[in-house]
Amino acid sequence: MLVLAAAAVAASTSVGAQAPATLGFAKDARIAAALADISPARLRASDSALVSFGTRHTMSDTLSPTRGIGAARRWIHAQLLQYSKDCGDCLRIEYDTGSAVVGRSPERPQVRMVNVVAWLPGRDTSRVVVIGGHYDSCICSTNSMDFTSDAPGADDDGSGTVAVMELARVMGKRFPQGFDASIAFILYTGEELGLLGSTQFAERLKREGKRVTAAFTDDIIGNVVADDGRTDSTSVRVFAVDSLAIGGGELARYVWAVGALYQPSFEVLPVLRLDRLGRGGDHRPFVERGIPGLRFSERLENYKRQHLPTDSLADVNFPYVAKVARLNLATVASLAAAPARPEQTAYARDRNSGGQSFTIRWSPVANAAGYELLVRRTTAPTYTRIVNAGNVTEFLLDEQLDDVWVGVRAVGADGHRSLTTVVGAPGGARLPAPPRR
Repeated sequence: MLVLAAAAVAASTSVGAQAPATLGFAKDARIAAALADISPARLRASDSALVSFGTRHTMSDTLSPTRGIGAARRWIHAQLLQYSKDCGDCLRIEYDTGSAVVGRSPERPQVRMVNVVAWLPGRDTSRVVVIGGHYDSCICSTNSMDFTSDAPGADDDGSGTVAVMELARVMGKRFPQGFDASIAFILYTGEELGLLGSTQFAERLKREGKRVTAAFTDDIIGNVVADDGRTDSTSVRVFAVDSLAIGGGELARYVWAVGALYQPSFEVLPVLRLDRLGRGGDHRPFVERGIPGLRFSERLENYKRQHLPTDSLADVNFPYVAKVARLNLATVASLAAAPARPEQTAYARDRNSGGQSFTIRWSPVANAAGYELLVRRTTAPTYTRIVNAGNVTEFLLDEQLDDVWVGVRAVGADGHRSLTTVVGAPGGARLPAPPRR
């Protein structure tokens, strides 16, 4: 039976007041300690190894032990195996294989696709948080089908690849028993040919019935100097389409709050669009399948080096890559440690208040110790009021829902918060109407 609770004491008494930038998240000492293990020196060494393979074009040599995509993926696989050995075989390492047609080529060749995945199993193996980067490279600005010339790809996306590898190492070492949800640390191929590897993995997870909490990609996260000499090593952009039903904007707000909690001197700049204009990333196939997805990217890009032989190791700032990786770790660990978000919501205007309050309902979440409602004006960038609803699935909220957005999230016994589900989001999943009494 649903329990109707009266309005509880909120973090602020007015929707216009400002809630803490951390949105009520509490710092986990284990996560905070793990951030210090992210090593810029190790990131540099790993990226140097990737660059040494000459080219990592998806259609490049697969047999050479020293050059091409095959040598690169075998090296990545071996590194991840060693990380697993170091944490008592806590990680499950695999090749995710398939094939795809390269639609960007007039010949439309079929290419073997090999992603490399490190799984950190959680208590719920059906629920997954995905964090990835693409290890393929190209000189697409001159010839996207040139798979023999050098394409170092140190920043695009060697920087993202080594960040994800470092996350697998540190999180395996610090959290060998995993979290509530499983984590997939994945290195994609085929990104430069049309997001082929990430599409393959998104389809696989869908086919296997996995529930993906969120899918992140690290793509181009190492440059701090613009062509005009401007520098920025203190902020990072996060791209997420502002779909209330899918929850991309909610995911951006989650990262924004987690960053303010764990790394307050490193500014998170949410950009509420799927990606940069005319560009794409490996979070897109997940978003297209109704999964919250987000891209981490450096604040200052230099298009004179992307997709060119000039994308060299010398222009990657590894202390900056480490900052992005620490933000990744805090975000992924917080989401994996938290319960799932409520899947369905419903609302009803409260007649007794003259329509100035609304009854909010949501579907129960396994392992939730309670729930919170978050309120913001429709024009506000983030939430400004937090209401503790208690361990119920129905709540009378003293807000005029016509004028605001309200999100509901689950809170675990250890205080970790889930992603927020927007109540009454257009196109969102709705609870069935309760039976008439």
